[in-house]
Amino acid sequence: MEYKWIALTNTTLGTILAAIDINIVLVALPSIFRGIQIDPLTSFTYLLWILFGYSIVTATLLVSFGRISDIFGRVRLYNLGFAVYTVGSLLLFLTPGKGDTGALELIGFRVVQGIGAAFIFSNSAAILTDAFPPDERGKALGLNQVAILAGSLLGLVIGGVLATYDWRFVFLVSVPFGVFGTIWSHYKLRELATIKKGQKIDVLGNITFGSGLIILLVSLTYGLAPYGHSTMGWSNPYVVGGLVASLALLTSFPFIERRVQDPMFRLDLFKRRIFAAGNLADLLAALARGGVSLMLIILLQAVWLPLHGISYADTPFWAGIYMVPFSLGIVFMGPLSGYLSDKYGARGFSTLGMVVAGCAFLLMSTLPYDFDYVTFAVTVFAMGIGFGMFSSPNVTSIMNSVPPQNRGAAAGMRTTLLNTGSTIGTSIIFTIVTLVLSGSLPGYLATAAATAGAPQLGVSVFQQIPPTSALFAAFLGYSPMQSLLNSLSPAITSTISPGALATLTSNSWFANAFAPAFMTSLRTAIYLNAGFAFTAALASVVRGKRYVYGLEPEEEGRVPQPVAGAPRSTNA
Repeated sequence: MEYKWIALTNTTLGTILAAIDINIVLVALPSIFRGIQIDPLTSFTYLLWILFGYSIVTATLLVSFGRISDIFGRVRLYNLGFAVYTVGSLLLFLTPGKGDTGALELIGFRVVQGIGAAFIFSNSAAILTDAFPPDERGKALGLNQVAILAGSLLGLVIGGVLATYDWRFVFLVSVPFGVFGTIWSHYKLRELATIKKGQKIDVLGNITFGSGLIILLVSLTYGLAPYGHSTMGWSNPYVVGGLVASLALLTSFPFIERRVQDPMFRLDLFKRRIFAAGNLADLLAALARGGVSLMLIILLQAVWLPLHGISYADTPFWAGIYMVPFSLGIVFMGPLSGYLSDKYGARGFSTLGMVVAGCAFLLMSTLPYDFDYVTFAVTVFAMGIGFGMFSSPNVTSIMNSVPPQNRGAAAGMRTTLLNTGSTIGTSIIFTIVTLVLSGSLPGYLATAAATAGAPQLGVSVFQQIPPTSALFAAFLGYSPMQSLLNSLSPAITSTISPGALATLTSNSWFANAFAPAFMTSLRTAIYLNAGFAFTAALASVVRGKRYVYGLEPEEEGRVPQPVAGAPRSTNA
């Protein structure tokens, strides 16, 4: 087999495994928490860290690992990442503890897994850019990017299927593939990049950037947790202080990088319009995509599936199945747009992709909560088409624009912006939904309770259900009503008729009562996501014409040819 195809298949295997583990725990959380014997509704911090800890670790290490790989070799550290990822997966499968100890062990082992994933993500695009000629990079990077996007959604289905048997299988499934990929990459991948001797690690830059990003993402995560009498933690002084500290550290990073001999990242790359515009478009697309998968999963699990007779215990699995059209759209369009962008350039495809995604968001906002599934499937398929059409050409455009010796750091920076944007997008959409719910949900629930024959349960009673608890209860396959009724005084519950109690604790009652408030909040968030998508389209437009570092600018209808001397850009 020709080397470039070996590089493509191995890096695609690595990225799809690392991407699957971003979301594989989403639908498996109820099974995981039952397995370690802990109540997720009383362990909100553990829930957040098991959900987001992997992404936080990955995002904060990508640029540093990319730069280290440029110094010591991309293939060597990619291979190390495959091994570390596999060890982390095995440790997760073997988690011995129960209760709080088990939760902390899971979080720690997810960190190990995330470290390995950071090595994989930060090097796969650089290895492919080294292995493929410029007129085939779009196709290769397109397939690689499809693996990342589709893998994160396939994790929903795989997690749902495996969790029905045993929660440990959710982590065991990665081990044999990880072992195979580690051995394969060790023996078959080879270093094509020229590694400059005598380069030094930018210790101060790495510490400043890494700690700033860690503090930022941790603060965003804790901002989603209730604090005191507030439904969210944005007033928590530690969250506020963390956001201020992270801003100070990240602001100081560019000044540090200008004063070191071998900087962690070459900031002058952002002077290239094609590189800067491509990364800005990536960040905006990640903001648009960030929380929408989570919220659509909640829409399915909390509302639509219970209304159609699916028990809360089974909704996590079926929510993953019903989101498959999103993955199909990405899988169909990603490689195709990458192939076409090799011939016609990235700007048109990436721009059109974000326009399609933005229009799909607007269409999603028009759906009622008891929607026709065919309409929903077509809408999320179109959304997947848009993101698939955007991603492959955009990453090819970015990677083509940088010198070979900086491809590892450039790939790390791009993926860091992508993961950070996704985390920020999730925080934004979750905050909007929670704030809207906090004002409207108690009233909707009280009205529905009165209609069901329990007017004793007024607005003040339902204010005891924090909107975050309502969201995550439905998301995890629980109805919060039984817990609420158990917490009330017998003087109140004894006056409610058995028929009314049966109605209140049924799946359909909570779904119907929760749905109007949730859809109002979701539409508000979706409008913002559409705005991010259309702004990403504008950023994509301004990137300029096609440019490949070291080659002549492409003439209309011709493949670029090598030239002597310094590279020239068409977008200066």
